[in-house]
Amino acid sequence: MKLPDLNLLVALDILLEEQSVAAAARRLDLSAPAMSRTLSRIRETVGDPILVRAGRGLVPTARALELRELVRKTAETAVGLLQPNSVHRLDDLERQFTIRANDVFVAAYGCRLLNALRAQAPKVSLRLRAEVDEDDDALREGRIDLWISASNALDPEVRVKTLFTTRFLALAHREHPIFKGKITAERFAAYEHVNVSRRGVTTGPIDGKLADLGLSRAVAIVAPTFTAGLFALPGSKLIMPAPEHLVWALTQMATDIRAFRIPLKLEAFSMRQAWHPRLDNDAVHRWMRSTIVEVCKEQPSGLLP
Repeated sequence: MKLPDLNLLVALDILLEEQSVAAAARRLDLSAPAMSRTLSRIRETVGDPILVRAGRGLVPTARALELRELVRKTAETAVGLLQPNSVHRLDDLERQFTIRANDVFVAAYGCRLLNALRAQAPKVSLRLRAEVDEDDDALREGRIDLWISASNALDPEVRVKTLFTTRFLALAHREHPIFKGKITAERFAAYEHVNVSRRGVTTGPIDGKLADLGLSRAVAIVAPTFTAGLFALPGSKLIMPAPEHLVWALTQMATDIRAFRIPLKLEAFSMRQAWHPRLDNDAVHRWMRSTIVEVCKEQPSGLLP
């Protein structure tokens, strides 16, 4: 009996994820023609077109959708089975990690993580994906390798590791009138704010603390991310609360922005990395997780005392 080429399984997994021959070729370090030939072999082996043309792109067939989860799990099992229990020759390691992360982590530690990877494993690459409001089974289905967030919307079996703790500070234009006197809760609430929310909500813990003091604030802009909200601050009288690790990164880039302490008793919160338990013993994944932990041990300089 002629055994099937198990390399086709890994290629099929990546093709179903990318839904692009060119993108899959880049992931596998192949030429586009070679990847097209691999897709042809997969079609012949499975007896299905797998990906069909739709406009300028490709979409999976019904059979491909039926196979997708099983292909992903089988490919991961096969790769994990053939991997050593420890990582050797990191300089030869070729792997792309897909990480869902918010801009707090990316701004404060993204560059540091890339530098650490370049020093140890220069052929490893990162694919950063935007954070979403709720867990959408991306970890369980293997569509992402790690989720770095403060979110608690995770499946119970998911493993988590705290990376760092941060707190909310506030940002405003350097010439903002709030800096011309003592910053009190009353003065903090008197100016219009930028509220950051992917869901578009205008209230949060700050509003609860202000309400305890009989105060309220006006939210003039709701931004989907902190980095988007930053662009509303120059030349305005707006105030934007933001986590201190992100504040540090943003003020390095925008010299006309100044940070200050919020005059309220706000709780700190933790940023964590999360992964599916099937990756616990994946030697390369363990190495990536430990590298992120080490990178996040370095406290950004210049944070407010």
